[in-house]
Amino acid sequence: MWKKLTGIILILVLLTACSPTQPTQQAEATIATVESTVVQPVSTETQASTETFPAPAEFTGLPLPTERGKLFSAAGACTVCHQKMTDASGQDVSTDTQWRATMLANAARDPYWLATVRSETNLAPQIEAVIQKKCATCHMPMAEVTLAAEGQEVRILDQGLHDSTHALHPLAMDGVSCTLCHQIEPANLGQPDSFSGGFQIDTQLPAGQRLAYGPFVTPPNLEAVMQGSSGFIPLQGLHMEQSETCGTCHDLITPTLDSSGNIAGEFAEQLIYSEWNNSSYPGRTTCQNCHMPLAQGKVQLSITGGAPRQPFYQHSFVGGNAYMLGMLKQNGADLQVTAAPEHFDWSIERTTTQISTQSARLTLRQPRLENGKLIAGVYIENLVGHKFPAGFPSRRAWLHIRVTDQSGSLVFESGAFDENGAIAGNDNDADPASYEPHYDLITRADQVQIYEGIMADTDGQVTTQLLRAAAYIKDNRLLPAGFTSNPAIPALDPQGQAALDSNFTAASDTLSLQIDVSQAQGPFTLEVTLLYQTIGYRWAMNLVEEPGAEIESFARMYAALPNLPLTADAVQATITP
Repeated sequence: MWKKLTGIILILVLLTACSPTQPTQQAEATIATVESTVVQPVSTETQASTETFPAPAEFTGLPLPTERGKLFSAAGACTVCHQKMTDASGQDVSTDTQWRATMLANAARDPYWLATVRSETNLAPQIEAVIQKKCATCHMPMAEVTLAAEGQEVRILDQGLHDSTHALHPLAMDGVSCTLCHQIEPANLGQPDSFSGGFQIDTQLPAGQRLAYGPFVTPPNLEAVMQGSSGFIPLQGLHMEQSETCGTCHDLITPTLDSSGNIAGEFAEQLIYSEWNNSSYPGRTTCQNCHMPLAQGKVQLSITGGAPRQPFYQHSFVGGNAYMLGMLKQNGADLQVTAAPEHFDWSIERTTTQISTQSARLTLRQPRLENGKLIAGVYIENLVGHKFPAGFPSRRAWLHIRVTDQSGSLVFESGAFDENGAIAGNDNDADPASYEPHYDLITRADQVQIYEGIMADTDGQVTTQLLRAAAYIKDNRLLPAGFTSNPAIPALDPQGQAALDSNFTAASDTLSLQIDVSQAQGPFTLEVTLLYQTIGYRWAMNLVEEPGAEIESFARMYAALPNLPLTADAVQATITP
C-alpha cells in the first residue's frame, strides 16, 4: 500500500478526437439563417519562439547546480556539454534554455505542491514520514533515491530536503532532472508496480560506471568523452521514447484515510498513462510526441562534436500548467529558480498555445429560434490522448456561454468568472459541501457545464484533501478517442451523471442549449468558450485556510496572481429570426 503513496504531481499535458453525429432532418428543416464565425483563442501563434533569451535587468535566475553525488549529477554538470544546440531552422533547442523553465525542472520548488504536502501532513501527522518520502519520489527523485539507497529517512519539510542546509538540497531542488530520467531502467515499465513512482534506478553501479540511456547509439570515441567528463556511460535505450517511462509518475494511487485516520482503501488520484493506454493512441503517438515536440531536422547534441542527429525531442515538456509557470516567474527570487523571466515567458507561450490549439475543439450544431427559445447543440471534442483536463484533480474546464441581442445587451450568461478564478453559479465554488452536476441540457444561468473530478471521502462528503479521498463522485472529464473501459481499473470510467449520458462518449460530449430569449429582440449572437484552469477556486480556498509556512507562502503568491483561465477554444454564431 505505502509503496503506492506518492505526493502531488502537477504536470499536465496533451493529444486527437472523433467525428460528430449528424443533425436530424427536422433540425435541418427548422434551422434559421445562421452566420457563424470563430472566436480566436487566447493565443494563435503556433511557431516556437526563436529568441535567445537575453538577460533582464532584474532577477535572472540562478546558475544550474553542478553538484555530483554517488548516483546522480545535477543538470549543470550535463549542460556543460549539452548546450548551444540549434535545429535546422536556427531555433535554440538547448536543454539548458528549455528545461529550466518547465514544471519538471521546478517540481521541487512548486509552491502549490509544497503547500499541499504541508496540508496532507497536517491531516495525518502519524504517517508524516511516509507521506514526505513518497511525495519526494516524483518531485525530488534524485535526493529520494539517494537517501533510500543509503537506508536514510526521507523528509521534505522541517529541516528536510527543502532546507538549504541539507547535504542533498541542491540535488533535491534540481527536480526531475537529466540523470534521473536517463537512468530509469527499462525493467517493469508499463506494469502496475512501476506506477506511483515505481521507476527503477540501478543503485549498485559505482560512480564512473553508471549508465545513461538515450535514443541514439554513441560512437566509442564520444562515449569515452562523456564517461570522462560526467562519469556516465551513454547507452541506447529506446524506452526513453516510450509513454511507459512517463507513466511511472503519471499513474498515481494514494491510500484513503477514514475520519479516524485509519487506512480504508485506495484512491486513483491520476491515471494519465492508463487513460492513454486504454484509448486508440498506443501505436499512433506517445507522451513524448506531444510534450517533447520534435526539433526541425538534425541537431548537434554536444559541443564536444559528433554527427548531428535526428529525431531530437525538445526538452520543453509542454504541459498545461501556465498558471504555476507564471507564479514561478513572478516569485523567482523567493523560489530560487534557475530560469530567467524570458525563459518562463517562452514556456508560458508554448503552454498557452498548446492549450488553445491542441486540447479541444468546439462546434455549434443547428443554432436556431423556436417558440421564443434559442436552441443549439454544443459539440466538444477532446483532442488529447488522455482525459481533458488530466492529472491532478484541482484542474477543470468549463463552458462560458453568452447570448446577446441586436443591441449587444446581455440576454443570458452561464459560466462567467472573476479574477480569483471563481465561477458564477458553480455550487462548489460557493459551497465546499456541494458541487455542480454534469448536464446534458442547459436552460438556466446557474447551470454550468464543468468538466472535472469531484472527490468524496469515506462518509460521502465532498473533499479536496487527497488522503481523505475515497472515490470520484463526479468525473466527466472528456475521454480520449477510442476510450475503452478496463475492468481492472474501474476508476478510469466516468462517474456521476456523465456515466448515464448517452451523449458523453469517447472523445466527445454534446450539450443541448434551450435559452429563453422571448423578451429580447434579435438577431442574437451566441458565444461559447471552453475555458481551462489549473487550480480550481475551491481547491485554493480550502488550502489557504490551513496553517503552515508553506501554505502561507502559497496564499501570498496566489493572492498576487489572478487565477484567470486559458481559452481552449471558442465559437460564435449569429441567429436571425
